Amino acid sequence: MKRLLWLPTLAFCLALAACSGGGGSTVTVPPPTGGFTLASLKGTYAFSMSGMDTSTANLGAYFARTGSFVADGAGNISSAVEDVVDLGSTVNQDTLTGKYNVLADGRGTIVLTDPSSNTLDLTMDLQSSSQGLLVETDGKFASSGSFNLQNTADFLETSVSGNYVFDFSGVSTASTNVTNISLIGYIAPNGSDVISTGVFDTNDANNGHIGPSTISPGSYQLDPTYGATYGRGIASFGGATFAFYIVDSTHIKFIEEDPDELVGSSGDALLQSGSIPTTTAAFTGSFAYLTGGASSVGAEASVARFSVTGTGTIGTISYDENNDGTVSHISQGTNISNAIYAIDTTNAGSGRGTMTFTDSTGGTFSYVFYLYSPTSGVIQDLSTNIIADGTLLGQSGSPFTLSGLAANYVYNWNGVNNSSFNEEDFIAQFTLGTGTTSNLTGVLDGTVIGSSSGNSYPDIGTQGTLTIASDGTLNNTLQIVAGSPLSATYNSVVYIVNANTMLILDTDKSSVLAGIATRQSN
Repeated sequence: MKRLLWLPTLAFCLALAACSGGGGSTVTVPPPTGGFTLASLKGTYAFSMSGMDTSTANLGAYFARTGSFVADGAGNISSAVEDVVDLGSTVNQDTLTGKYNVLADGRGTIVLTDPSSNTLDLTMDLQSSSQGLLVETDGKFASSGSFNLQNTADFLETSVSGNYVFDFSGVSTASTNVTNISLIGYIAPNGSDVISTGVFDTNDANNGHIGPSTISPGSYQLDPTYGATYGRGIASFGGATFAFYIVDSTHIKFIEEDPDELVGSSGDALLQSGSIPTTTAAFTGSFAYLTGGASSVGAEASVARFSVTGTGTIGTISYDENNDGTVSHISQGTNISNAIYAIDTTNAGSGRGTMTFTDSTGGTFSYVFYLYSPTSGVIQDLSTNIIADGTLLGQSGSPFTLSGLAANYVYNWNGVNNSSFNEEDFIAQFTLGTGTTSNLTGVLDGTVIGSSSGNSYPDIGTQGTLTIASDGTLNNTLQIVAGSPLSATYNSVVYIVNANTMLILDTDKSSVLAGIATRQSN
């Protein structure tokens, strides 16, 4: 299963299967409304996508692309460059040009063409003029991801300085068994081509959890050909080689390009800022997290909420999981024991911490996390037989109500069907109203590997209902109905992070679905 990504600073996530349930064929596509125009996409943007190869020879192989494109605000992509890693074939780099369009609701398309006249067809949803979502819709690959407006003034080695927390995930073929792999940690570039140090944790099914491991000094440099225009560079650390694209001095996109192709991974790194907790007592508040990846039986994703008060004890746990269609819910009570957390003082200043809790029927759940702000970080699931990672975000603004959440949102779905193990990638835009029923309407676009209706699903109307329980801080419910030809109903739990962000986990048995919805602004 491909990794699950997140909003708003890194990327996005969700999984969608074409057979979660019947119904939905009569759902219509609402007319696009809003304030987005061609001029909403103007500037230089870094993008990253990952997924699976759909070719017959390499079906299911890990695939990723990371790059940068220049949009002129009038429908033209004047230039672009991308790095592509396909573990079913080769690593390559292309230059491209193209066209794009934008509808009033922020939905649109991008078509890029390489020097050999091969095209890359993408559908996008703008979250704002500064960032958005992408899904490949030409049937060549099942992949999705995000893009961010770059600050071209930061296309300098001196701009890359400080501690950057990263989350990379993909696959490893370094042993007999191909396995998902997760790597989270931080690196410390010094602003003059040296990565002085760092710490990271690795987890894969062949070697288990390893860490914290110290990163030996490494290096980075801007690409002499593409660095000044696109912010592209090359970095080496932790025994791996990466291409990277600078979004700005606080945000970098990475793609692993090892020549032996034994590991394929990609992800983002964010500059640590604010008063990062250095002691257990300093880590307090309510947090929600979302992780996705794989278990020993199939695709796995989980979403949860917990509170901490600086004592080292976790309180108010609410946890939901979909493990290959086996759905479970855990909430705080006499069933929970050994619920503890700690900030790593051995690696002081790293933002690293650990947490664990035991449920009397569900077993022990263990995690490691790295904070890039006092209330935000990346998290890796270390529970038995799980390889997964995701995002950790501080909750704020409760109690949550439909009136406080009513707005336009974008979200990205990607994942695996539990019966066919085929990947599906969708992005969508929806409007959430204040009514207690049928309060959600929208449109999704995407690609499904091996679908009997074809690989592409454009312009699928959706409608549904979000129900807020109590003050909204724990698990709420969402049902989404997708129209023809997808014709499916999806039932989910929702954890609200704040007025702009919701974490979503599907509770149907036929697929693993998890993701993040983020409010639009234009």
